[in-house]
Amino acid sequence: MWGCRAVLCVWEVRLAGFLGRRLLSSNAASGKSGAGRCWKCGSPGGVESGDGLFCHHCRALQPPDQTRDYFSLMNCHRSFRVDVVKLQRRYQQLQRLVHPDFFSQKSQTEKHFSEKHSTLVNDAYKTLQSPLSRGLYLLKLQGIEIPEGTDYGTDGQFLAEIMEINEKLTDAQSEAAMEELESTVRAKQKEFTDSVNRAFEQGDFEKAKEILTKMKYFSNIEEKIKLSKNPL
Repeated sequence: MWGCRAVLCVWEVRLAGFLGRRLLSSNAASGKSGAGRCWKCGSPGGVESGDGLFCHHCRALQPPDQTRDYFSLMNCHRSFRVDVVKLQRRYQQLQRLVHPDFFSQKSQTEKHFSEKHSTLVNDAYKTLQSPLSRGLYLLKLQGIEIPEGTDYGTDGQFLAEIMEINEKLTDAQSEAAMEELESTVRAKQKEFTDSVNRAFEQGDFEKAKEILTKMKYFSNIEEKIKLSKNPL
């Protein structure tokens, strides 16, 4: 009787170990680390607090946290007003930790995670660096999006202004004329940026949506000016 129980206990231990290895393998393949467990060594609570990038025990790079927003990732307050110098420092810090170049000698799993991390950090930096994309992202976090081609909040006077600027851009024959247009557009974007910042501070998301729609028009003109000054 005791011999049978001993054999049964040994079999249960082996089965548990086998299932544990299968679970770790499955988590690594799917990019899941489980409830605070490292995908590689399985240590409970092994993922470091804070950035949560590496396992505290085996130092393996962990998969990106898909629930984390860009502001949290870049150590910024969820606000339209962002310190771009601090943002750049944070970007450089993260890339020094997760860039694929530093994982060339690591396992395929960690190489895969480093690529995902690096892409995520790039996307977060580009999004938060620009006032327009930062504002659109803030709206998105509120469940508000501006579909392409939407003229939300624009009126006939604004659209006429856009047409006039586009005509001037088409007719511009000198560098001085182009510089004047660029200065005008830059001033308008500064005005819009200040206005949308106030709208977000007041929690007026509809107003922010209206202003950001106008900023998209001027952003398109900025791109046209860049192409005119530096043709491919």
